[in-house]
Amino acid sequence: MNRETKNMVQNLDYNTFSALEISGTDWSTFGFSEYQNVSYPNFDICFETLEEQFDIIIAEQVFEHLKYPYKAGLNAFKMLKADGFLLITTPFLLKIHPSPVDCTRWTPEGMLYFLEECGFSKDKIQTFGWGNRECVVANFKEWFPYNEKRHSLRNEPQFPIVVWALAKK
Repeated sequence: MNRETKNMVQNLDYNTFSALEISGTDWSTFGFSEYQNVSYPNFDICFETLEEQFDIIIAEQVFEHLKYPYKAGLNAFKMLKADGFLLITTPFLLKIHPSPVDCTRWTPEGMLYFLEECGFSKDKIQTFGWGNRECVVANFKEWFPYNEKRHSLRNEPQFPIVVWALAKK
């Protein structure tokens, strides 16, 4: 997922983008012309927006922890410039991990309809999922970091560990 989302953004004119990252700093050195981040729950995207508008909003592994993801999706849409992008990633077949809550999971198809409901045009949303049975089973007891000698990157679409989307306003 991380490799694929980076590739998706690299295929955009990202070095001219103003970026907002929600609850993370992984993208802080990516090369955006402007970058800022906010942290949930101090900044509750379900109920708050910033005055600025952005070319891209990145919300990695955040929306599953929101009590009101639809309200957050609407707020993200409001904070995007015309033709702006929302990059959203969420777990699907990973164990529940409250931080402070864990409420919502989407399939790739479910993510498409969720983002459409938030205001994005269905034809401007790309959704993806990745996972396989081995990864699902490996995470039953504890989180295992990827080990290229032990773990397969083979994708079985019916067993997505993670789901992500890039939606254009």
